[in-house]
Amino acid sequence: MLAAVQDKGFPKPSTNAYFIWSDPNPCGTSYSIFSIQPAASTISFEAPDQNLSTNHVPDNETVRKRAFECAARFGLALADLIPKSVYSASNAAGCDQTLTNGICARGIFLSRQLDGVSFWGDANNGSDGFSIEFGSYGEIRSFYFVWPNLERGRKGIAAKPEEILKCIKKQRTLVLPEGEEKYFDRIRTLATARTFTITKITPYYGVGVFGEMPTNDTPPQFITPFAELEAIADFGNSNQIVRLLSPVLSSDATRLLTDTIK
Repeated sequence: MLAAVQDKGFPKPSTNAYFIWSDPNPCGTSYSIFSIQPAASTISFEAPDQNLSTNHVPDNETVRKRAFECAARFGLALADLIPKSVYSASNAAGCDQTLTNGICARGIFLSRQLDGVSFWGDANNGSDGFSIEFGSYGEIRSFYFVWPNLERGRKGIAAKPEEILKCIKKQRTLVLPEGEEKYFDRIRTLATARTFTITKITPYYGVGVFGEMPTNDTPPQFITPFAELEAIADFGNSNQIVRLLSPVLSSDATRLLTDTIK
């Protein structure tokens, strides 16, 4: 990894964001091959001139093991990491490359956890944790981690079941999209369900205040708990499995029910 950026120079300690950019690729664009962003508590790397060979790509177990070994080298607390599913990357064609429809890399996201509760999402949406991808012969193709210093803020009272149900009825919960569906058509269809039965509740942490969008591109200063609900919507002659994001703190439920979502 260091060989890919050694001729670019390394930054001195600073609170400023730092980027190393690639040379223009055949498409005529450049991208960040290494970055340090103190405000967002992130470090990332993406190897230039990546090898798209499908030879000796590590298997799932090797990827998990090496991911934890690499996380330890960064000083991340391994007990605070939960492995998510291993994913595969195909050698899709670029401007001067030929698609051979084979697996050229495998990667994994290790989600950060607090008190046994992991963060929701993965590296694609900047969730707290460590992501790494290995290519042919185990070469590191990319890594990305978000690991801010966290301090406990305040304790909150858990929302009552009736408060969560009221948030669902008042459409103050987020229905997660499924595949390539027409999202708003699905929302309108769900409104016609006869019954709505919650079958599973999974707690998560997320960045920012639940139900509010960040403003001014400023990194959120807080993390808050919420829950992913799995439910069955019964339409009488058919059923549909639905996943929602719901508040779990009474204060968040009250705020969402009385204020306009920002």
